[in-house]
Amino acid sequence: MEKLSDELEQRKKDLEENLKTVREKMAEAAVKSGRSPGEITLLAATKTVPVELINHGISLGIDHIGENRVQELCEKYPEYDLSRCELHMIGRLQTNKVKNIIGRVSMIQSVDSVKLAETISRLSAQKELSTDVLIEVNIGREANKSGVLPEALEELLLQTAAMPSVRVRGLMAIPPAQASETETMGYFSKMYKYFVDIKAKKLDNVNMIYLSMGMSSDYDRAILAGANLVRVGSALFGARTYTK
Repeated sequence: MEKLSDELEQRKKDLEENLKTVREKMAEAAVKSGRSPGEITLLAATKTVPVELINHGISLGIDHIGENRVQELCEKYPEYDLSRCELHMIGRLQTNKVKNIIGRVSMIQSVDSVKLAETISRLSAQKELSTDVLIEVNIGREANKSGVLPEALEELLLQTAAMPSVRVRGLMAIPPAQASETETMGYFSKMYKYFVDIKAKKLDNVNMIYLSMGMSSDYDRAILAGANLVRVGSALFGARTYTK
C-alpha cells in the first residue's frame, strides 16, 4: 500500500512538470498559428488514469477531461471533481451504452452515424436536456476506425442538426497512427478546411466552435494546422498501464 502511495505521489509531481511542458508547447504553437494561447482548449485524456491523479490535474487547472470507455467513465464518475471541469466522451460509442452517459458528460466527441445521433437525441429529450456533440470524421479512411467518411460528412451534419436535444459544436478526427509527419499535417489541413467551409455555410444548429484533433504525439502540429481542442493523455500522465 505504501509503495502504491509513493508511486501516486511521484505521478502527481510528474504531472505538474508535464502540464507545464504541454502548456508551453501549446502556447508556442498557438502564437505561431496566429492565435492566442487562450483560444486553445486542453483536454486531458484519462483512459486508465486513477481518479486521484485526474483530480490532482483538475486542481492544477485542467478544466476538460475525456474518457474513451463508457464502463470506465461510469466507474470513476462518482469521484471526479467536476465542480470546475467538463467531462467529455471521446472514444467510440455504441448506441446501447448511450443511456449510461447522457446527463453525465457535457459533450460527446465521437458521433459518426445517424443512428448514434438519434439515440443521443432521444435519450437527451427524455431527460429534458440537450447534449453537445462533435461529428467524428474518418479522415484517413481506415476500415477499423470509427468516423464518418468525408464525402458523407455534410449529410450527417444536416441530419444530426435537425434532431431535437442535440447541438452540433464542431468536428473531431484521429489521423492514421502510422502516417508520417507530412501525411499527418495533410490530414489536419483537410480537417481544418472542412471546419472552415462548414462554418461559412452557417447551417441551422451547426456551430463550428471546436476542431478537436491532435494527441500526445502531435498536438502541437495539430494546433499549427488549426485545431483549437487537443486531447492529450500520455504526455501528461505518462505511459498507460493496462490492468484489464
